[in-house]
Amino acid sequence: MSIRRLPETLVNRIAAGEVVERPAAALKEMVENAIDAGSGRISVRLAEGGIARIEVEDDGCGMTPADMALALERHATSKLPGDAIEDVTTLGFRGEALPSIASVARLTLDSRVAGADGWRRVVDNGALVAEGPAALAKGTRVLVEDLFARVPARRKFLRGVRSEYAACLDVVKRLAMARPDIGFTVEHDGRRVLDVQGGQDRLARVAALTSRDLADNGIGVDLERGEVRLGGVISLPTFNRGVADHQYLFVNGRPVKDRLLVGALRGAYADLLARDRHPVVALFLDLPTTEVDVNVHPAKTEVRFRDPQLVRGLIVGGLRRALDEHGFRSVQRPAEAALAAWQQEPVAPQPATGFLFGQRSEPAVHLFGADTPPPAEDVARVYDRLVPFASAAPISGRAEVAEAVPPQAEEHPLGIARGQIANTYIVAEAGDGLVIVDQHAAHERLVLEQLRRGMAGQAVPSQGLLLPEVVELDEPACDRLETAAAQLAALGVELERFGPAAVMVRATPAMLGAIDCRKLVTDIADDLAGYDAALGLNERLELVAATMACHGSVRAGRTLSVAEMNALLRQMEVTPHSGQCNHGRPTWVKLAMDDVERLFGRK
Repeated sequence: MSIRRLPETLVNRIAAGEVVERPAAALKEMVENAIDAGSGRISVRLAEGGIARIEVEDDGCGMTPADMALALERHATSKLPGDAIEDVTTLGFRGEALPSIASVARLTLDSRVAGADGWRRVVDNGALVAEGPAALAKGTRVLVEDLFARVPARRKFLRGVRSEYAACLDVVKRLAMARPDIGFTVEHDGRRVLDVQGGQDRLARVAALTSRDLADNGIGVDLERGEVRLGGVISLPTFNRGVADHQYLFVNGRPVKDRLLVGALRGAYADLLARDRHPVVALFLDLPTTEVDVNVHPAKTEVRFRDPQLVRGLIVGGLRRALDEHGFRSVQRPAEAALAAWQQEPVAPQPATGFLFGQRSEPAVHLFGADTPPPAEDVARVYDRLVPFASAAPISGRAEVAEAVPPQAEEHPLGIARGQIANTYIVAEAGDGLVIVDQHAAHERLVLEQLRRGMAGQAVPSQGLLLPEVVELDEPACDRLETAAAQLAALGVELERFGPAAVMVRATPAMLGAIDCRKLVTDIADDLAGYDAALGLNERLELVAATMACHGSVRAGRTLSVAEMNALLRQMEVTPHSGQCNHGRPTWVKLAMDDVERLFGRK
């Protein structure tokens, strides 16, 4: 189909032209054009994150010299055969991409159709500077150099090379995920960073672009309701990430970031994941063009549905059914051999003051109700005693022989531990009531406060790994970790770059005990990415510390001894902010004795 000028009436109906705000925006338009040209293979080459150079080469249908001239004019397109803009089925049709890019950079356009010679046009910041024959195979090659070089007001707002490169790579990944039939390669500064072959099935392509583990921890989705069809892959609840940047949503093959779809996805996982955890998903929604408006956003990243409730119901209901059908997988039940290895621990007398923390008993420093904070040296002393607490092996629940008279409840604001409910909540008797403590939430706060001490200059003790562990991540994630390596070392995480797409972990915080290094490092990288735009490095490390605290805290479901429970209570009494967990929920509640007596009709 030949390129034509759009009529003035239609031009006025089309929203403002594409805005080339950064290299990734230009790259998105160029790759979309290559896809719409019927390409089977698309190659992307970047230099300095796309700021210095962006090159996209395809093997599509190509353009004649006359079409190339029209393609560099505003509002000229081959993607809209009629005047009904709501019936567009291609990725782009505004006809603004190439002229917009050419107005702020040096653009070289080479193209050749089958059976003809190639042709080249060079436009430098809006002015045609050269044209003539070009040697290339059938298809099109677009080269953009020195973006915003003559627009310093725009260029100074670009971010660093690594950030711009990460944005460019994300753009290609999303478009490649939408079209598994097309092969994609990406090179950055002469090094190949992405290579996926065409002809893959959808699950294989999604796994190749997100995580190889998704193939074993994903659930295929294929639902249909009327003319609306939903397909793709979603992760098991146990396979999740710390930020939502691994959620890929597509409408009629177009990558979108739509609030309705994100809200529906959150609703599907509402009671299966913590609020700060996010599933890995790639969902493809296909419906008639008359049922969706793709023209509500200049970059077409948002859409509007004619029947939003139908779409939301299909996503929430369909995903919940798929997750319910794989309920046993989401639980990740242990193997029979692992269950057979459990043995009952023999009962042995425990010293009242020496369990895990040595034989010397030290006075607790009261925080609640005190007018002044406890001395720093007392807090540090109790912290040091509690270091082995997180890594101590769980013991079987049983009654313990009292080796000494328990201390009086009146001496401690949170009282004395009397038992444990559901291996999750500690029940303590205080002088003025009954205290119930969430052991996981409480200890998570304690670990976080110690990590914050490390950020304040008191380095967190680290524990070297017997064998350093190599963790594979995508290149932008490794870049973020490498940038923050010195600050992470103060938190007890010692790592170094191990090639383009991996880091080597040499040590972890001793207080965390035996942990999954791969999951910890992945979550840290997610935190650094999720808050990269709005916060500085130190502020982001506060969020990293919260993630690390969650990894090292005493989990719900662990049986604690009386000594462990009392140690946790005493530690809470000397730790600032221990009344709430890292997510804003209370760590303990108190039921006054008057209230207890009212429950039994005594008052």
